[in-house]
Amino acid sequence: MDTVILLDVGNTNVKVGLARPGAGLAACYALPTAPSGNIDTPDAWGLKLLDICRVENITPGEVAGFVASSVVPPMNPVLCRAARRFFGQSVCFVPGERPEGIPIPIENRYARPAEVGADRLVTAYAARQLSDAPALVVVDFGTATTFDCVLGQAFVGGLICPGVLSSARALATGTAKLPHITLEIGPPRTDGGLDIGVSTSQSLNLGLIHGFAAMTSGLSRRLATTLLPGREDEVRLVATGGFAQRIAAVCPEICEVREDLLLEGLWRAWQAAR
Repeated sequence: MDTVILLDVGNTNVKVGLARPGAGLAACYALPTAPSGNIDTPDAWGLKLLDICRVENITPGEVAGFVASSVVPPMNPVLCRAARRFFGQSVCFVPGERPEGIPIPIENRYARPAEVGADRLVTAYAARQLSDAPALVVVDFGTATTFDCVLGQAFVGGLICPGVLSSARALATGTAKLPHITLEIGPPRTDGGLDIGVSTSQSLNLGLIHGFAAMTSGLSRRLATTLLPGREDEVRLVATGGFAQRIAAVCPEICEVREDLLLEGLWRAWQAAR
């Protein structure tokens, strides 16, 4: 009974991670948060989680607990009921206080600390645990693109920008003649130049990926100047989220990609609270 189920409840997907002592984060899955715009029932979510456990050869009795970060409040009671019925466990949400919640051991310097999304605090905490750089910028390419700044042991705030997928959907749904957007581009040029799109589809894909890479590059440099004036080279830029790998391929400022950084943060918060 040593497996912990980690839940990253986002606006687009719920990422499910399985972690255990000695192995850390062992498996990750992504499920749509609300298929067809409707949140599934507790039974449906319980069966989905059971199926994941079966694939990983884990029985319900081997699950020691659930830890969740959620930015979708209506999902919280659904997951709580699913965990209770199918696994006999409660869900610990972060950030929060024991016994129902788990605190995130990072100083929160937001003007109104309760306004910070749980996902932002957890990724900031995870990045700090994984790096000894004096300052960090964590860029998360999710439904929104967020830049979260860590100075020493404190989360000091950040930026919230449009997301890659939401921008692509806005283009696709708002313009009748545009082709399907795949967000696939060729390998980056070795001379540092930028390919010029020779079709509408290629122009869209290049514009989105390179546009977000340029935004990441420019904003991270400015944030580094604010965080450590005169020591910008000591600020480490860490990327996470579903599009991190694609954008990092054309954004040399990104030092490291950790696609499952939030799940790693949930696991570390669980361990720190025990």
